[in-house]
Amino acid sequence: MDYKSTLNLPKTEFPMQAHLPKREPDTLAAWETEDLYGQVMKKNEGKPVYVLHDGPPYANGDIHLGTALNKVLKDMIVRSKNMSGFQAPYVPGWDTHGLPTELKARKKAGVTNSETISDVELRKICREFALSYIDGQRNEFKRLGGLGDWSHPYVTLTHDYEAKQIEIFSNMCEKGLIYKGLKPVYWCPDCKTALAEAEIEYAEDPCDSIYVKFRVTDDKGFLTAKGADLAHTYFVIWTTTTWTIPANEAICLGPDFEYSLIQCDGEYYVMASALYESAMAEAGKTGYSVVATFKGSECEYMKAKHPFLDRESLVIVGDHVTLDSGTGCVHTAPGHGVDDYNVCHDHYQELPIIVPVDANGRMTEEAGERFAGLTTGEANKAIADYLIEIGAMFARKKIIHQYPHCWRCKKPILFRATEQWFCSVDAIKDKAVEEINKVQWIPAWGRDRITSMVRERNDWCISRQRRWGVPIPIFYCKDCGEPLISKEAMANVSKLFAEKGSDAWYTTEAKDIVPQGTKCSKCGCTEFTKEHDIMDVWFDSGVSHAAVADQRPQLHWPADLYLEGADQYRGWFQSSLLTSTAWRGQAPYKAVCTHGWVVDGEGRKMSKSLGNGIDPQEIIDQYGADILRLWVASSDYHADIRVSKEILKQLSDAYRKIRNTARYMLGNLHDFDPDKDAVPEADLQEIDRWALCKFDELIGKVREGYDTFEFHNAYHAIHNFCVVDMSNFYLDVAKDRLYTEKTDSKTRRAVQTVMYTILSGMTRLVAPILAYTSEEIWKSMQHASAEDAGSVMLNEFPKASGVKVDDEFLAHWDRIHAVRDDVKKALEQARKQKVIGASLDAKVQLFCTGELYDFVKSVEAELLPVLIVSAVEVVNGGTGEYTEVALENFSVTVSHAEGEKCARCWMYSDTVGKDAAHPDVCERCAHVLA
Repeated sequence: MDYKSTLNLPKTEFPMQAHLPKREPDTLAAWETEDLYGQVMKKNEGKPVYVLHDGPPYANGDIHLGTALNKVLKDMIVRSKNMSGFQAPYVPGWDTHGLPTELKARKKAGVTNSETISDVELRKICREFALSYIDGQRNEFKRLGGLGDWSHPYVTLTHDYEAKQIEIFSNMCEKGLIYKGLKPVYWCPDCKTALAEAEIEYAEDPCDSIYVKFRVTDDKGFLTAKGADLAHTYFVIWTTTTWTIPANEAICLGPDFEYSLIQCDGEYYVMASALYESAMAEAGKTGYSVVATFKGSECEYMKAKHPFLDRESLVIVGDHVTLDSGTGCVHTAPGHGVDDYNVCHDHYQELPIIVPVDANGRMTEEAGERFAGLTTGEANKAIADYLIEIGAMFARKKIIHQYPHCWRCKKPILFRATEQWFCSVDAIKDKAVEEINKVQWIPAWGRDRITSMVRERNDWCISRQRRWGVPIPIFYCKDCGEPLISKEAMANVSKLFAEKGSDAWYTTEAKDIVPQGTKCSKCGCTEFTKEHDIMDVWFDSGVSHAAVADQRPQLHWPADLYLEGADQYRGWFQSSLLTSTAWRGQAPYKAVCTHGWVVDGEGRKMSKSLGNGIDPQEIIDQYGADILRLWVASSDYHADIRVSKEILKQLSDAYRKIRNTARYMLGNLHDFDPDKDAVPEADLQEIDRWALCKFDELIGKVREGYDTFEFHNAYHAIHNFCVVDMSNFYLDVAKDRLYTEKTDSKTRRAVQTVMYTILSGMTRLVAPILAYTSEEIWKSMQHASAEDAGSVMLNEFPKASGVKVDDEFLAHWDRIHAVRDDVKKALEQARKQKVIGASLDAKVQLFCTGELYDFVKSVEAELLPVLIVSAVEVVNGGTGEYTEVALENFSVTVSHAEGEKCARCWMYSDTVGKDAAHPDVCERCAHVLA
C-alpha cells in the first residue's frame, strides 16, 4: 500500500523560490489599482493621527542608497504606526530650487551661459527639469515599497507653497528678524553666490602658515618706556589665509592674556607669553630675551603700519582671541572673517570694512596694484613672496589644514563681506534652545549637537545671487536705494504667487505690487524697484512645516517626527527650527531621529573613484526590494551602515529562513478553516502552549522595536523566532502530529490552531519590514471571518494570545530544551559513527541522578516526541557513552531502536505487524487508517 498518500503532507502554491524582482512589480501594481494607501487611511479614520513629516530630497538626479535608506526607514514607521492604533498619513515632498538643480538643468538644455537667456526662460528650463526628476524619483520610491500619498506630494515650486513661504518671510520681517547688511559670508567664487553653513563641507587644503611683522608707529609711549626702539618694534601676527593681508584693518589681542616684549637681533617683537617660544622656533631665532611683560589691554589703540599698503592697523582687544596657536596677535580683516567683523562692528565702528576681492575671487585694486587681478590662490604665493622681499615675513611654513569648501563644486570658498539679507538668529537663539530641550532626540546625543550648533551660529544669510528660486519680496527706492519692507506689499506678493507662481515676480512691475501711495521712509520717493536675489533653499525647505504640516487637513502641526541623515542638524532640522521659532515660538517637531551614512563592507565611504558604490536599482533587480528593506531593518542605522554583496547574500539567506518558515506553516494549514477547525486552549498540549507563550514574547519585542524605531531589534527577534523557536523546535517536533495523526483529530487541529495564530500574527509583525513578502503570505492564507483578507496593511499588529503560563511552566520547558540540546549532540555523534541514520532510528538512554533524574523521569513521555526518536529510557545513576554535555549529572547512550520500522510514520515499534489489515504499520498508524 502507498502509505504516503495517507499522510497529511503540506500542500501550498506559495513558492519556495521568491523571485522577488519578478513578483514585486505585480504586487505594487495591485496596490496602486486598489488604492491601498487610501484604504489604509479610510480604515484608520478616527484614530489618533501620527505625522512623520518628510524632508524633501532634491529633484535633480536618481536616488542613491542613502536616499533609499531614508525612505525605507520612513516607510517602516508609517506602516508600523498604521498597524498599531494610529492613522499615519505620509505626504512625500521634493525640494526643487537651488543652484545644483539650476546647473544640471542648464547642462541638459545646452545653456552654457545663463546670462544669454531671460529670467523666465531659465526658470522654465529649471522647472521642467525638476518636475521630470520628481516623476522618476517618485517611481523609485514606490518601487521600494513606500506607502504614501504619491499623487499629492508637496513640491517647493508650487504656487501654494511659495505663497506660504512669503507669508512666513513677511511675518519674520514684521517681527524685525530680517535685515540687510554688509557682513562676511561664505562666498563661492565658482558659483558666484553666498552660501549657508549647511552648504559647506570641510576638506584638507594645503596652505602657507605665515607670521608677519607689523611695525609699531604709535605705542602711546608704553613700549618705548619699557626699552623698545620704536623704529624696530613689531606686532607679529599669524594667519593661514595670506590673501587676506591686504584687507587687514587691525591687530587683536586678548585683553587679559599676558604678552611679552622680546628683543632679538636689534628688533623687538610683541607676542603672547604662552606662544612666543614656538613662534621664535618657527622663525629659527635663538639668543632672544624678554624685556617686559604686560596685559593685552594695555596695548589697546596703539597703531602699526600695514606691511605694504599706505594704511595703519589699529591695535584692539577681543574675547575671541585664543592661545591655541599663532602669536596671540590676531590678524583682523573685518571684510573676511566673522569674529573680525563682530569685534569691529561691536566695539570699533571707526574701522572700515575693506573687501579687496571681487565676486569671481580675484584681487581688486584695493589689494595693491601688484596683486590686482590675481586669484586668491595666486595671491597667496605672490603676497608671501613680497612679504619676504620687503622683510616683513617673520616665518613661513607649508601646512595642510581643514578648510571650508562649496558643497556643489567642491572648491575652496572665501569669507567675503557682501551686502546680503540676513535672519537675526541672535534674536531667537535662546527661545530656539529652549524648544530644543522639549524635543525627543533619537539618538539622545542629537540634543547637545544641535544645541551647540544653534548657540554658536551667526546670523543666517538667506539671500542668494541666483534666479532659480523664490524671490526675496523686497523693494528698493528708485532714488536713494533704501529697502522697503512693507507688510502690505508682501501680502500682495503672497497673493500674486498663490495665483501665478513666483515667475510672476519677473513679469510684474513693482508699481503693480507696492500699494499706491507708499513712500520711501528715507527720501519720500514713491517709485520702487524689485530685489534681484532669491531666498536660500534652506529657507524654502525650512518652512515646509508651515506650508505642509500646518496646511493639509489630514496632517497636524507640530509634526510628531522628523527623520533624516545626521547632516541635517545643521541643515533642515535647524532651518525648520529657526523659521518655526520665529513664526510661532515653538519647535515644528516633537521628535527628531537621525541615521548615519551608507559605507561599503570595509567601512569606506562609497564613491565612483573607489568603484565601491552599489545602486539601489541594482539591488532591486538582483535581489528584490524586500532584501533592500531587510538590509535597512537589520542595521543599527544611527551609526554608519555597511553594505556589500556579501552582506546582501547573508540577508538573502536570512530572508529565505523567514520565508520558508511561513511556507511550511502555509503548507500545513491547507485544510484548516480557522472559523471551523480552531480548538480552544483547553485542547492544546503543553508544547502548543509553550509555542504561543514564545509568540507572545515575540509580539512584545517586535512592538517595542517599532515603537522605539529600533528596527534591527524587531528584525532579529522575528528571525530568531522563525529559526530557533519554530523551525528548530516547535515545527520540527509537531511534524509527527501534523503528518501522521487523523486529519481532523484534536491533536492535529491543536497544532494547526497554534500555527495559524502564529502565522497570522507574524505576517502582520513583519509587514513593515517585508512589505511585499508579507502581502504574498497574507494572500496565500485562509482568513478568519473577523479579519480582512484584502491586504495585510488593513490589519493591526496581533495582540498577545492570552495563553496562561507562569515562571514554573517556562522553567519546565527550558529544562526540556536543555535535555534536547544535549541529546541532539549525542544523536549527531551516533550518526557519524553509523549507529543510526535518521533520528527515528534511535533509542536513547538518559542517565541522570538526584533531582535531575526526578525531573527527566517525570517528562519521559513528553521527551519521545520532543527528541524525535523511537524510544526513550530514563536511567537512575550510571554513565552513558556520550558525556560531552552541558547539563550536570547527565549523559546519553544512543543505540538502534528495537522492533520494526513503521512504513507510515517511520518510527520503530514492536507493534508493527499486529494489525492484519495493515501489517506494515504500527498500532497508532493502524488506528488512524482504520
